[in-house]
This record gives sequence, structure tokens and C-alpha cells, in this order.
Amino acid sequence: MDVEYQPGLATEWHVHEDDPHVWVFKIREGVTFHEGQALSADDVVFSLNRARHENADMRGLLTSIKEVRPEDDYTVHVETHDPNPLLPNNLTNLFIMSRGWAEEHGVEEPQNYAAGEETHAVRNANGTGPFRVQSREPDVRTVLVRNDDYWGIDHYPMEISELIFTPIESAATRVAALLSGEVDLLQETPVQDIERLANAPGLKNEQGAENRTIFLGMDLGSAELRTADTDDNPFADRRVREAIDLAVDQTTIQRAVMRGNAEPAGMIAPPFVNGYSEELDVVVPADLDRANELMAEAGYGDGFRVTLQCPNDRYVNDEQICQAVVSMLARIGITVDLVAQTRSLHFAELAREEYDFYMLGWGVPTMDSEYVFNYLYHTKEGDRGSWNFTGYSDERVDELTVARGQETDIEARNAMIEEAWQIVHDEIVYIPIHHQMLTWSMRDDIDFKVQSENTPHFKYLKFND
Repeated sequence: MDVEYQPGLATEWHVHEDDPHVWVFKIREGVTFHEGQALSADDVVFSLNRARHENADMRGLLTSIKEVRPEDDYTVHVETHDPNPLLPNNLTNLFIMSRGWAEEHGVEEPQNYAAGEETHAVRNANGTGPFRVQSREPDVRTVLVRNDDYWGIDHYPMEISELIFTPIESAATRVAALLSGEVDLLQETPVQDIERLANAPGLKNEQGAENRTIFLGMDLGSAELRTADTDDNPFADRRVREAIDLAVDQTTIQRAVMRGNAEPAGMIAPPFVNGYSEELDVVVPADLDRANELMAEAGYGDGFRVTLQCPNDRYVNDEQICQAVVSMLARIGITVDLVAQTRSLHFAELAREEYDFYMLGWGVPTMDSEYVFNYLYHTKEGDRGSWNFTGYSDERVDELTVARGQETDIEARNAMIEEAWQIVHDEIVYIPIHHQMLTWSMRDDIDFKVQSENTPHFKYLKFND
């Protein structure tokens, strides 16, 4: 997989020749925001500092930053507390806002998502990208039109003049819309319809590995679970976690639920991420006898009851996966009450730390394991561990997570990554299910390859003659 970073709003980047703590970014000249404001270093400085705010999900990627400052109108210096070889990797999904626009609309700070805050920036956009928003009805229809002032209009195909995004909740209705010609492209094709659409006249599928692993998380840290019928926390016992791992049959989920369109996982990182280990990404075969022995050894031979929270519209067959897990855990005495709901409710409640047991999917846009540990494994404190809802905390894992963000020796850094992965693997902090595969279905005159982050960049789409 090609993971070479390409120039965007930053055309050049390098470590300062006189100071290894400073990264220098050259900003593309002549770029304008959709509402006409000119892009400058000031907007970049503002956007990076905004992303470091306590409300920002991006802040976990920017913990190494000490100061962001403009050197001139088109040069930005980012100073880090210690040398950080991965800083450019951590900026790939950080988007630049106009400082003037943000100040005009009172959105200098990010929304407080966990508190359900609404701001102008939640419902409006003013970027520099290839398409601008013409109209938006949330959950109904969003219309984008080509930005003819886009800085890259001569560098990319840019063959789409209007892009209409229509959310369709029902899988059968989505497929019918593609078959009828109502829509031209279907993202995340239902696995049960992949073969049918591949053989449909005038249509085709594009497939590839997604940069996302699906897994189950558990509250390991609380003294007592919210939804269990016990007066303690079964998940705090490693033997219970191992029993769950042995009862959840990833291979059966791959075959029966995903119809082969997934790769069973043993770790929360796909193969193209630095730090991936073939030895750790091995699925332990289901073993109900051993799982029941472990439950008895842990004092839960009669099982227990708990609630599993899942989205039903975020990942491929998410609710069906959770239904399969419910059946599998019943075989070792764990009665699971499934709550499957829309993503907006699921993630808001998860952010408020209201769940004992939950499904989550994780991608690694930086292509490096540090991202996984910063968010999922580091103790939840300050800017780190913001998606660690398990209560897991390990001093050595925290130490390694911080240290490798500063280590410039590649061999030493990779050794730290290997050690950290081994620790969390042995502790069974999460239950990996699979690495998700992507299928996009479309008209056969469209040339558009699957992109691993499952965020289609339509500036690349072309139409075949």
C-alpha cells in the first residue's frame, strides 16, 4: 500500500537545520477559502492551536507541541517539547480553518461534543478543498459543487461538477437505488449484495483493505459495573477477559456475518501500520471448554449479565456482529443484553463513559502504532487516552507511549512499540474482531479506487470514455 505523503496546503516540511525541536512548514501561496479569505500562516497557527484545545479530538496527536508560531506569511514553525520524528504524520487529518471566519462566527474553540454543544462550525463549513457545500439537510441530503478556485484544479481529475450525498438507512433500499440508477456510487456495500452487484449489468465493485479494526471494549477499571447483576466487576479479572476472547469466534463471524469480507484480527492495527506484528495478529481458535474453565476459576461459573452497546449504522454489519457475539457469550454463561442504536447516540454516550461493554472501530491515519497507544491504551489523563474508556492503566505502557514519540532512533523506537504491543496483548485489554474490508459499488464507467480510510476523495474520480 502506498503511504507516501503528498504536498497539500503544506508544500514542504523539514526539521529546522539549527534546532531538532522545530519543524518548518512552507504554506502554499495563492490559496483561498470558499468564502474568499486568503490562506496564510496565521490561519495554520490558529487551526493547530484550536486542535490542541481540551474539547478537540485531535489534541491527542499534538501532545508533543510546545508552541506554534508564524515565521512569515507562508512559513510556520512548530516547536515540540522533545524531537518528534512523527509530527508530519500526525497532521494528515487536521484541516485548516480561516481565523477570520472562526472569529466572525464565534467558533474559536471546538464544540464540546460530549455535552452536545451546537456551534456555527457544526452546521457550516468554509474550507479550501475541491468541493464547497451548496446545501445541507443533515441525515437527508448534502449537495457539494466543484470549487473552480481550488488550488489543485489543474493537478487532479476534478471531473465532478456536482456531488449529491444521500444517506439511506436501509441496506436493501441503498442497493435498489444503485440498481435503478437513482445513485451512481454506493459506499460500504452490504456484504450480502456484493456478488449480486458484481454481476449486475452496468455496475462493478471496487474492493480493498480498510484502515480500520473492529473490536470490543470493556470497563476494566471500575469497582462495579453499571449493568451487570454482580456486585463487582467481572471484566477486571483477566481470566474473564480471556474466556470472552476464547468464546468470541472471529472466524465464524468472518464466514457467517461478513461472508468472507473481513480479516479476523488479533491486534488493533492493520498490516500496513508501523508496529504491526504477524505473531500478535493471530486469532486464538474458539475453545468453549477452556473458556468455561476460566469463568469457573474466576468465580463466575454461573455466569453473569451485562449490557453490550453497539452502533447500528457505523461499521459494516455492526449490529449483526454484536448479535453474533451475544449468542457466542451465552455459551459460557454470560447473558448479554444488546443495545444497538444510531452512531450519534452511541458515540455521545461512549464519550460520557456510560458503557460497561461496547463496540468500537479504529483506524490509524498516521500509519504508526503511536496513534493507537496515544488514544486507546495510555491512561486517560490530560491529552492522552481520550478514547480509552476501559479504565486500563499501565505505568510501563504509558512510559513507552510517551518515550517513542520522542525517540529518533528507528531501531530503538520500534523496540519500544514491540514491547508495548506485547504488554497489552498479554493483558487482553480489548477483544479484536477483524480488520474491515471495503467494497464500493458503482457504475462501470466510473474509475474510482477504494481508499483505505473509507473517506472518498472525489477529486480523484474519473469517468471512462
